[in-house]
Amino acid sequence: MKRLALVGYGKMGRMIETLAPESGFEVALRLDVDNNARGEALTAAKFSGIDAAIEFTAPDVAVDNLLALARLGVPTVCGTTGWFQHLPRVAAAFEECGAPLVYSPNYSIGVNLFQRVVAEAARLMSGQPEYEAWAWEIHHSQKKDAPSGTLLKLVDIMRAAGYTSRVDVGSNRAGKVPGTHEIGFDSAADTITLRHTARSREGLARGALWAARWLEGKRGVHEFSRILFSDSKE
Repeated sequence: MKRLALVGYGKMGRMIETLAPESGFEVALRLDVDNNARGEALTAAKFSGIDAAIEFTAPDVAVDNLLALARLGVPTVCGTTGWFQHLPRVAAAFEECGAPLVYSPNYSIGVNLFQRVVAEAARLMSGQPEYEAWAWEIHHSQKKDAPSGTLLKLVDIMRAAGYTSRVDVGSNRAGKVPGTHEIGFDSAADTITLRHTARSREGLARGALWAARWLEGKRGVHEFSRILFSDSKE
């Protein structure tokens, strides 16, 4: 089995560990706030023999973690959101070291399919000015960023598809909700609603492990949806 490091060992890290053997990975290193509070465990000795790392932490520490992993030359999957304004600096570090990085606001296969549905709906609606649009989500109360990276990505996808009218964006944080994202279009005549609801973190974990397998033999910096739906996954 390939040896996997988990940088971040919260609920997502534990879910990934549970599913890792199905994807051919042995979790060989687990880092969290107790043993890596200031990045002190991101060393060559700790990562000796590690084939890939999956980083799920928090926006305020993700960039430092990623830069350290780049210096170590570790192929990395990053699932943390809220740091993408620093992507050029992180991407440059991975390009310089030659190790690959996959990043995404959401590793759920279903969410990435949903993004394609939203893109097509936005393209069709771009010629229908009588419809107004909204983008809404709800997540568990412990999620740090609001709106989430996934919701912002959906709005970006609508814009890229040619939808130029206003999109009203809203977020809620409450309870234990894994994540629901909704795009809607409303006119005087009717309402069209598109919604994705996650039942658990399992879909995110499986997507991150898929990306970690894909990393082998790769170089460069890649957004998950681009490699997931590429014609060639080799």
